Amino acid sequence: MTRPSLCTASVILGLLTAGPGLAQSPGDYTIRAALNSDIRSTQPGGNRDANTDVVMMHVVEGLVAYREDTSVGPMLAESWTVSDDGRSYTFKLREGVVFHNGAPVTSAEVVWSWRRYLTPATQWRCLPDLDGRGLAKVVSVEATDPRAVTITLDKPSAIFLSIIARADCGQTAVLHPDSVGPDGQWREPIGTGPYRLGEWRRGQSVELTRFDGYSSRGGEMDGFTGGKIAYAARLRFIVIPDASAARAALLSDSVDVLTDIPMAEAMDLRQRPEVTLLHTPTMGATAFLLQTRDALLKDPRVRRAFALSLDVQQIVDGTMEGMAEQNPSIVPIRSRWHGGDQSRRPQRDVAAARRLLAEAGYRGQPIRMQVNRRYANTYDAAVAAQAMAQEAGLNIELEVLDWATQLDRYTRGEYQMQSFIYSARLDPSLSYEMIAGPKDVQPRKVWDNPEAQELIQRSMQVTGEEERQRILSELFTRFSQDVPMIVLYNQPDFLAGRANIHGLRAWPSGHTRLWNVSVR
Repeated sequence: MTRPSLCTASVILGLLTAGPGLAQSPGDYTIRAALNSDIRSTQPGGNRDANTDVVMMHVVEGLVAYREDTSVGPMLAESWTVSDDGRSYTFKLREGVVFHNGAPVTSAEVVWSWRRYLTPATQWRCLPDLDGRGLAKVVSVEATDPRAVTITLDKPSAIFLSIIARADCGQTAVLHPDSVGPDGQWREPIGTGPYRLGEWRRGQSVELTRFDGYSSRGGEMDGFTGGKIAYAARLRFIVIPDASAARAALLSDSVDVLTDIPMAEAMDLRQRPEVTLLHTPTMGATAFLLQTRDALLKDPRVRRAFALSLDVQQIVDGTMEGMAEQNPSIVPIRSRWHGGDQSRRPQRDVAAARRLLAEAGYRGQPIRMQVNRRYANTYDAAVAAQAMAQEAGLNIELEVLDWATQLDRYTRGEYQMQSFIYSARLDPSLSYEMIAGPKDVQPRKVWDNPEAQELIQRSMQVTGEEERQRILSELFTRFSQDVPMIVLYNQPDFLAGRANIHGLRAWPSGHTRLWNVSVR
C-alpha cells in the first residue's frame, strides 16, 4: 500500500477538527493539557519560552495577530492605517473590550503597555528589533483619541506588524497598568484574553479560568485571531516532563490534550482508538549550532568539515521515521519564500572533511555538543551526528543538560556546539533575524556577519516580492558558506486529544490553542 505524502497526510490530520457535536455554549468543566516543563514566568514576551508563550496567549492579546495563513490580521485593533511615508501606524481600537479587572480598554493602556515594553528593564524579547539595533526604532507612541493610537518609527518597515504579532514577543499584549505593583515590579497579567490567570503551582501546574467578560471578534477562529470562545470553565496545564508519563496520563484519562509528542509516542498514539492524533509540519527548526567565536570552531574549515561529515537525510529519516523533510535553510520548507535554491545541501564527503580538518590543524581536540532529553529528537540527532563526525576524525562529546540550563547557555552564547530547537517564525526575514546579529550585544545570535545583517535589514524593508526573494536567496548562499549552524529539518507538531475533545486544530506555528475547544 502506498503511504500518503507528508503534505497529504498533514492535510488529512489537520482537518480532524471541530465537527458536529461541538458544544455551542460554555460548560462547567476543565480541559487538562500536559506541558513538558513549567512556564518560566507569567510575563508576556519577557522571561519566556515556548511553553510560556502557549499559556500566556490564552490570557493576553495584542493589537494584531497572525492568521492561519501566517498573514497579520486585527485583534484588539479594529483596523489600522499607514502614513504615506510608511513610518506611522494608526490603530483604531475595537469598542466594548475590557480587561480582566473590568476596566475598559482605551488608548491610554496601549500607550502604557508599549512604553513599558520599550523600557530595557522589562527585557522584552522584541526590544532589539524596535530600539534602533535591528528592524527600526519606535520614536513615539501617542494616543490621538480614546480609541486611537499612533506608533511612529524612524524609518519604514515592511514587517513591523509581523514583529509585534510574534508569540515569542507576547504578541505585544495590551496590559492593564495594575499588572505591575506601585514599585513597578511585575505582579500578574491583567489582559483581555478569553481566560485569566488562576493559580500557578510552580513545577506542577498552571490553571486559567474563563473570563466571562470576554469580547470576541466575529467570525471563525483564524490563527491567533478570529472568533474565540472559552467553552471550558478552566484550562489546567499540568507539568509532566517525562514523555512516557505524559502519554500514560493521556491514555489513563488524567489529561485531555498532549503536545510536544516525541516521534515514538506519536506512532503509538496513532493506533489508539480513544485518541485523535493531529499532525502538521511547523515553521520551527531543529539544528546544530556552532559557536563561531570558539577557539576551534572560529575556523570555517572546521565547521565545513563537520557539515560534510554528516548524512543529514539519514539523520532525519532515522530520528523522524519519514515524518519530516530535510531542509538546509532557516526559511521553513513550507514557506512560500522557500525557493528551490534553498533546498541545496552538499552531499556527505568524509574524505573532503578530513582534508579540511588537516588544513585547519585540527588534532582531535574534543568538541562538546550540549544536548537535552526534553526534545528527544534533538538528542537522537546529536548521537547520530557524533558517530558520523567520528568517521571524519572529529572528536565530539555530548554534554547532557536540562532544557532550562541549555537555554540559558544558548542565551549567553556559552557553548561550542548545541543540538537545538527553534520555535516558529512566520516570516522569512524573522527566521534569519532569529539567528543573525552582533554577538557583542546579543550573545544568543548564531550568525555574526555584518553583510548578512545588512541583507536581512533590506529584506525587511523592500516591498517587491521578486527583490525580496533575490535577497533571501543571497542570504542562503552566504549562510551555506559561513556554516554558523546546520539546519536539519522543520520539526512536525503532533497534537493529541482524547476522543471526547472537540475543536483541536494543529497549524504551522506549533502553538496549542484551547479556546474553541470543548468536551462532548
